[in-house]
Amino acid sequence: MPSPRFDLSFDPAYGTPVAVAPGIQRLTANNPSPFTFHGTNSYIVGAGDTVAVVDPGPESDAHFEALMATLGQRRVSHILITHTHRDHSPLAARLKAATGAPTAGEGPHRASRPLHAGEVNPFAESSDMGFVPDIPLADGDVIEGDGFALRAIATPGHAANHLAFALEGSDILLSGDHVMAWATSIVAPPDGSMADYMASLDTLIARRDHLLLPGHGGPVKHPLTFLRALKTHRRMRERAVLERIKTGDRKIADMVKAIYRDTDPRLHGAAALSVLAHIEDLVERGKVETNGPPSLTGDYWVVK
Repeated sequence: MPSPRFDLSFDPAYGTPVAVAPGIQRLTANNPSPFTFHGTNSYIVGAGDTVAVVDPGPESDAHFEALMATLGQRRVSHILITHTHRDHSPLAARLKAATGAPTAGEGPHRASRPLHAGEVNPFAESSDMGFVPDIPLADGDVIEGDGFALRAIATPGHAANHLAFALEGSDILLSGDHVMAWATSIVAPPDGSMADYMASLDTLIARRDHLLLPGHGGPVKHPLTFLRALKTHRRMRERAVLERIKTGDRKIADMVKAIYRDTDPRLHGAAALSVLAHIEDLVERGKVETNGPPSLTGDYWVVK
């Protein structure tokens, strides 16, 4: 199984709604970055006079005005949140105030595990810590609107409270940041968990959807092949981490230099967090040992 074939072709069409499937429009926020690609995708779901908005996006006057113009006279029944990173959920408060629609999501932002003594969550500042959904959603819960229904699919890994939303009666899944066509998702402890991420990939593989609409970039058009390749890619990265430890690398910084030698050095910080995510999983599974809780500065060796 080859590594995923990433698709970088994408026109964000800032300020302009794009029809991406029957009854679904995409509106992309103008917040490009190495982590958001061209920007955050908001989705408007529903073909009638009542719609739902999924991931209203970052706090942005321009994006809010574009959303309101796109909605026009349509009523918003619900505002759904895939997860609470600041590029996805903050605009929900303004949209709720303007439309009266309740918010729905898994829950407030939290780390994927308890913090170790003295540990800080490096993603806390990039998370919407104030978001509390009006409607808490668990795996399998359904939000119904006028002529549409969206089922919450628990997909923790990138974030502990990450949900995808399946459009009932179709093979379409709004996949948030869990699966994207342009790049792999960031899994950074303690905000994220590699064990959870891999289990969530299996959840989506079992679903066999035909189209994924992600939080950044264009659609994933052949999900089953892509998901399987993502899983293979992560397992190959895990094996690379194990090999570096077996050859004598004790520090994550040394592993990153070897494994990501062809990657832009500006992304090595994110790469280190990804290596840490793999190591946390390997320690939990009894394949690697360390001198204390796994951390970016810890020493690692393979279990004999």
